[in-house]
Amino acid sequence: MNQREKTPKVHEQIEQPAEEAGRQAEQRAVETPEEAPGQPAVSLSEILLRAEKAYAAYVDAQKDVANAYRVSELDAEKAYKDSEQQAKSTRDATIKQASKLRGEAVEKALKSRDETVAQAEQAYKTTKEQAEQACKDSELRANNTWDEGAKQALKTYEESLAQAGKRREQTIEQAWNIYTKSAE
Repeated sequence: MNQREKTPKVHEQIEQPAEEAGRQAEQRAVETPEEAPGQPAVSLSEILLRAEKAYAAYVDAQKDVANAYRVSELDAEKAYKDSEQQAKSTRDATIKQASKLRGEAVEKALKSRDETVAQAEQAYKTTKEQAEQACKDSELRANNTWDEGAKQALKTYEESLAQAGKRREQTIEQAWNIYTKSAE
C-alpha cells in the first residue's frame, strides 16, 4: 500500500463539490435548448463544443478534488508532527522532573548523613556507618524513582506516538478510499 492509499477519508464536504461539479457538467452536456418551431436541430459542432466544455468542467472538478486531498494529507501530516512534538515535550518534562526529584532526594540523603555524623560524635563509628547506609538506601530509592519516571515517560511517549501514527494512517487511508471512489 503506497502513501496515497493510506491517506484518510476526507469529510463528505470535499466529495460534494466535486460530485456537484460533475453533475452540472453532465447536465450541461446533455441539455439541449428548446427548439423553436421551424428551426433546424442542434449542429454537431455545438454538441462537440458542449462535450468539450463538459469535459473541461470535469477536469477542473477533478483538479479541485485532487487539491482538496492534498490539503487533507498535509493537515494529517501536520497533526501527526504536532502529536509527535507534544509527546516528546511530555517525555522531556517528565524526565526532567524525575531528575530533579532524584537530585533533591540525593541532596536530602547527603544532608541527613552529615547531620547524623555531626550529632553522633560520642558513638562516631557506629553512627557514621548507619548514616552511610541511610545515604545509600536513599540514593537507591532516588535512582529507582528516577528509573520509574523515565520508564513512564518513555511509555507515554511511545503510546502517544503509536496513537498519532495510527490516526495518521487511518486518515490517509480514508482520504484515498474517497479519492479512488470519486475517480471511478
